[in-house]
Amino acid sequence: MYWLCAFHFQLFAPRPSKEDNCDTTSPFGSSDDNSNNSTDGTPADQLVKMMLMNGGGGSVEVMDTSEEPASYGSGAASAVGNKELPSTERMVAMMHLSESAPTLSTDLSGLHSTRLAGGGDSRFPEDFADVFARFDHLGEENQICFIQEFLLRMNQYQHGEVNSYLKPLLKRDFVSLLSNLGLHVIAEKILFKLDAQSLRSAEQVCHDWGRVVAEGQLWRKLIENNVRTDALWRGIGTRRGWIKNLFRKYPLPQIGDTYYRQLFPVIMRDIEATERNWKIGNHTLHKINCRSENSKGVYCLQYDDEKIISGLRDNTIKVWDRSNLQCSQILTGHTGSVLCLQYDERIIVSGSSDSTVRVWDIARGEMLNTLVHHCEAVLHVRFQNGMMVTCSKVSMMSILLIRRVV
Repeated sequence: MYWLCAFHFQLFAPRPSKEDNCDTTSPFGSSDDNSNNSTDGTPADQLVKMMLMNGGGGSVEVMDTSEEPASYGSGAASAVGNKELPSTERMVAMMHLSESAPTLSTDLSGLHSTRLAGGGDSRFPEDFADVFARFDHLGEENQICFIQEFLLRMNQYQHGEVNSYLKPLLKRDFVSLLSNLGLHVIAEKILFKLDAQSLRSAEQVCHDWGRVVAEGQLWRKLIENNVRTDALWRGIGTRRGWIKNLFRKYPLPQIGDTYYRQLFPVIMRDIEATERNWKIGNHTLHKINCRSENSKGVYCLQYDDEKIISGLRDNTIKVWDRSNLQCSQILTGHTGSVLCLQYDERIIVSGSSDSTVRVWDIARGEMLNTLVHHCEAVLHVRFQNGMMVTCSKVSMMSILLIRRVV
């Protein structure tokens, strides 16, 4: 149909300068060129009017009533001058031909030139070549105004057909384009913003999208991001052991994207089971008797898969075996309650209400050093990468290097 061709040429027309605007005159000629014509306008205007009619008597025809062909612009003769135009009934039937819009793979440039030449397309008479050529030479703003006038005269069904034609033309596979241009890093950053369900759908769109997800190891990055921001993910990763395959500067070559894509639903099942057990109270309770008869109370603890280390009110630090929940070590030396502690594979650092910070050998259970830097109870202690930070009840904080005190 004609309006499909008009949209086609509008989409590929050159962009005009900002000075272009919509004229109120007809885009197919000025009033001076049409002074010798009847009140119905130029033959081109009659053609447009005829195309917009919604049907009429079967014998009604639109004829050119001018005495001589109208002159357009540079003096070329009109393609419809002194010719009998198709009847209204025939034109309405042509406008309602149901032909599918061209896909993105169609050679639109070849279709454009063929329609302008008026050959190779039986849907339009040769007289339409002049209409297409004049529309193609209009400025972009005038083209838009011309199409808007057409749209205002169309019914709802025709608007739906126009919408169906435009949808595939407006779609752009930017991920594949970026990947094929060597800008796969940008494509990876775009897809990395997706959640797990959307990422799984994205890698199934086409081969290029799946390649971007696989080569960028986006499943591994998604898991790492969750472990970095969620303590539950970090705890499950440590317990299950898969966390050792994350946060590597050089990913293991034997572990590809398939491993992480299959790991993700396993992690989600563990998380759902853990949260469900907490909500419904589905757990097994084990109690440990701290054997602190004189001064009962546990102020702090830290644990792993092998042991539990607790700081007690009776001034001691006790180490418990996770397998049988029996006490394996008792560290004594503080003269006040043990309020805070932290350990790694070598040492235990503890803070007490006796205002001291003590460092212990975790294997032998011996006290290595005593730090006296506070005048009140030490409430918190943390160490990492050779640096230790402590704070006390009187709003005082100390920063120490562990290698100087061990």
